[in-house]
Amino acid sequence: MPTELLGQWSKIGLKQLPEVATAIWALLPQPCFVALEAEMGCGKTTFVRALLEAAAVTQFEGSPTFALIQQYEGSQKGRMYHLDCYRIENEQEIYNLGLEELFDENAYFFVEWPQKIERIIPKPHFRLYIRIEPDFSREITLRYDH
Repeated sequence: MPTELLGQWSKIGLKQLPEVATAIWALLPQPCFVALEAEMGCGKTTFVRALLEAAAVTQFEGSPTFALIQQYEGSQKGRMYHLDCYRIENEQEIYNLGLEELFDENAYFFVEWPQKIERIIPKPHFRLYIRIEPDFSREITLRYDH
């Protein structure tokens, strides 16, 4: 699958997250699917919060680790979903949750642990990679998968 590098930000600390989130929104069409890929503890949920705040969402519900799905309405971007697929254990759960139907909605999707649902990820989509640097800053990379 061909990928296209859309942006890369290095030495990112918490103070720079709003700036990076705003830059990423400028690159995203609507609707779109963004798969967040990072090791546990790298800041996926923290970055989704920054994205939602940049889209004028005022009430962040936190990580959807147990709920799996949080829905948001933003005055600037419309409907957005934050999913944490970490607890999905098998393909049957994917179908029981109705994720394929959900992804048909005209909305933004920010999905943590996308490898758990790789088989149903819409094409094309975006991949956002977060990597911890040796100094504990983050490197954030956005790619478009055709």
